[in-house]
Amino acid sequence: MLFEDNDFDINMAFFIPDLSISRHTNILNPTEGFLKGNMFQDEYEPYKNFTYFKLNPKDEKERLLYQVMALSFAINDLNLYLDLHPDAKEVLDLFQKYVKDEKELRAIYVKKYGPLEVTEVTSNKFNWIDSPWPWDSKGGSMYV
Repeated sequence: MLFEDNDFDINMAFFIPDLSISRHTNILNPTEGFLKGNMFQDEYEPYKNFTYFKLNPKDEKERLLYQVMALSFAINDLNLYLDLHPDAKEVLDLFQKYVKDEKELRAIYVKKYGPLEVTEVTSNKFNWIDSPWPWDSKGGSMYV
């Protein structure tokens, strides 16, 4: 047998920490969660002496893209939490609010600046391939 001396607890291999919402009364806003890479303040631990830096959009287009990206991150991170805690009503309500907000902001971005995904082509022309791409903009882009 692989673990004959029984010093390995098989239950530890499947340990999932209890991250109930009562422990996480400090859920970050989407922007801060996006910057830190975690929507839960209690779970954020900086690596060594490094810290995140705040993104400073150059114009309205980058600001709107930044907001869409932050909301998309929040949706994905809260989705992971809800996979483990499907009865967390407060988190589900927040998740649903962010889904609604992201859809609205994405629609505004697509209408003003063009598609973010190939399925969002809105004109009579296949404008998915139109320039400039984010990396083609003057000075480059910190979002790609």
